[in-house]
Amino acid sequence: MIVYPNAKINIGLNVVEKRPDGYHDLETVFYPIGLQDILEIQEIEADAPECGYRLKVTGTVLDGSPEDNLVIRAFKLLKKEFDLPPVSIGLYKHIPTGAGLGGGSADAAFTFKTLNERFKLGLTTKQMEDRCSQLGADCPFFIQNKPVFATGIGNVFHPIELNLKYKQLVLVKPDVFVSTKDAYAKVKVQHPERPLPELLAQPIETWKDMVVNDFEASVFSKYPEIAAIKDKLYDLGALYASMSGSGSSVFGIFDDPVENVDEEFSGMFCRQREL
Repeated sequence: MIVYPNAKINIGLNVVEKRPDGYHDLETVFYPIGLQDILEIQEIEADAPECGYRLKVTGTVLDGSPEDNLVIRAFKLLKKEFDLPPVSIGLYKHIPTGAGLGGGSADAAFTFKTLNERFKLGLTTKQMEDRCSQLGADCPFFIQNKPVFATGIGNVFHPIELNLKYKQLVLVKPDVFVSTKDAYAKVKVQHPERPLPELLAQPIETWKDMVVNDFEASVFSKYPEIAAIKDKLYDLGALYASMSGSGSSVFGIFDDPVENVDEEFSGMFCRQREL
């Protein structure tokens, strides 16, 4: 069974409160995009390994051992509850890591959905979301895969009417890793004057001056090359441009396709998709 886990972008991101547990409460919108990995899960009929799975990852190189991969962690989580047969898992990574795009969380959520369907586990959407939450705050988002207004630590979802259909997305990721420490370095914790859903209900042409990502102040000051990507996207005619999450990817939303966009961002990961 082959499925295509997709990435998401953050449209707006406000850091609104420091929690007693050391985490921060956020307000952001998750929006699914058509940048995808490829995930294939098959039952192993013979010569099954003792661990119950085989994993082969191709495409973008991932750090860490297979046991750390969120796909395997999702499989093991379900195997504790259900008598799953041995499986062969093939994962082709196309979504960049460390980019604020949720690629690993998407892979895990799609593993839950695929195992549930393939082996008829009978889990409801809510039950899959509850299990996904053990692997990452944004992981449950990919179960329903619809735009949401996210609060809490990015794990409380509220429906939002936001339709960017027929707009063009240009996504750029430089070869830069942004640590959590760097992202929070200059963040001012405060509630926005106007709620993010209210701002996003306005015409997209107004977002540039109103919809902000609070992490940009920290990240852009330390990594001016990331700020330069956002500036160039506006120079190319973007209606709105922003860093996604804590970076390092930056996206621009356009009315029409951008010609020769790969040449504009030579040496970087650059993809153009219809939203």
